[in-house]
Amino acid sequence: MSAHTSLRLQVEGVSKRYGAVQALSEVGLEVRPGEVMALLGENGAGKSTVVKVLSGLVRPDSGTVHMDGRPVDLSTSGASQAAGIAVVQQEYSTVGALSVAENLLLGQRGARLWWNRGFLTRNADHLLERVGLGHLDSRTPVEELSVAEMQLLEIARVLARSATLMILDEPTAALSQAEAGRVLSTVRSLAEQGTSIMYITHRLEEVFAVSDRVTIFRNGRSSAPEETATLDTAQIVRRMLGRELGDMFPEPGPVDDKAPVRLAITGLTAPGVEAPVDLSVQRGQIIGLTGQLGSGGSALLKALAGFLPALSGRVELEGEPVEFASRRGGIAAGVAYCSPDRKRDGIFDGLSIEKNLSSPWLDRVSRFGILSRRDERTAAARSASSFALDTRRLGSSVGTLSGGNQQKVAVGKWLGCDPRVLLVDEPTRGVDVGARAEIYKQLRSLADDGMAVVVCSSDTNEIFGLCDVIGTFHRGVLTSLAPKEHWTEETLVREVMHSGNAQSETSSEVGSP
Repeated sequence: MSAHTSLRLQVEGVSKRYGAVQALSEVGLEVRPGEVMALLGENGAGKSTVVKVLSGLVRPDSGTVHMDGRPVDLSTSGASQAAGIAVVQQEYSTVGALSVAENLLLGQRGARLWWNRGFLTRNADHLLERVGLGHLDSRTPVEELSVAEMQLLEIARVLARSATLMILDEPTAALSQAEAGRVLSTVRSLAEQGTSIMYITHRLEEVFAVSDRVTIFRNGRSSAPEETATLDTAQIVRRMLGRELGDMFPEPGPVDDKAPVRLAITGLTAPGVEAPVDLSVQRGQIIGLTGQLGSGGSALLKALAGFLPALSGRVELEGEPVEFASRRGGIAAGVAYCSPDRKRDGIFDGLSIEKNLSSPWLDRVSRFGILSRRDERTAAARSASSFALDTRRLGSSVGTLSGGNQQKVAVGKWLGCDPRVLLVDEPTRGVDVGARAEIYKQLRSLADDGMAVVVCSSDTNEIFGLCDVIGTFHRGVLTSLAPKEHWTEETLVREVMHSGNAQSETSSEVGSP
């Protein structure tokens, strides 16, 4: 027993098989009291299965788990919570119509059968202070909170359960870099107060900012933990992939200043786009739009795709005016749109990979309303190959894929439409480095073949590395627009942060629209 006493969590020899798939193989994992342990690996490497084991949702085939030196049985979610383990998932579990204080009581074991407002307020204020939300009125409905505040509230809900081990699964995936900073600061503060934290992320810069040690998963196996300070990004990527990644971002093709304009926007406004936007995208060009979440770039893409009504302005495709009253009209005109939320409207979770890939272009493999299965299969296999998806698995449910491969399907399904314009919103949210590189490679390949590509992302590193022209949004306004060579990573981050001094300096270095 003494081998475990200095550890908050000790996992030994845990294995789990699903049919022919060995999801976990003799996994070992440890977390010290007050430590932030980063859990890293490609999508499908085994991280999610480990989390499910620790949260009581999956029973392992073998292995043991100790908490604070004592063996624990995590056969149910209640048993996991009683052992002091709590998981903050990517998807929020709060109830928007209830107040902050009321949400903090949801799901608590041993909560009072009755309570008054005074008890609610005292309980809430203490927890909110611990996660940096001391400024909030606990009577505020959750639906009025910002995305970052909702994420911090999820952490506060875990603290309300007296958890000693907190598992954070991609806590900043839906946050801008500025908002993510608030979460990282809270994580460090909680660790300093003695809470042990297992931190899962695909944003490697966060690993170095917040973690003490790193455990890397690959093909269902875990590595021995290593001190974060002894590693660099290249070493982590090499251990995750089992190979050198090479350049994350592909080199752009030669610039053709005389390439025809494929998409032209003049004076466009829409819900979420407060000031008129003028923008043109040439054939073979990738334009990147960035800013904090809700700043306007995503709303612009939705208006161009036909999801949001354009309130004013003009849109032209290859010189011809177009007006999309619906998403169907956008697809018919050759405008493909990839949603930032693959789970909600990027994939059909219950259908096969093949059916997902063919869903936007069934009319192209049908005649007189009769689907040609052979043509569908051939075209789907072509799209799958473009994104390094295993064509042997086309008949499998898309839900069996890792998050990174699901994202490849969400983007790749549009290739069969041969679109003239591809609009991609948050193309790599929650995607590991290997899948990111594949997606970047394919987006650049599409541009090199003549497609006009518009990417919206809150990840400034992604925008800077991938795009030919970069625009920044702030509060519904396109504040700057300039070719990549006019930017540096520093000026781009400062512009997105939109501090007063940085804004005036940046505007002198890059062009304003």
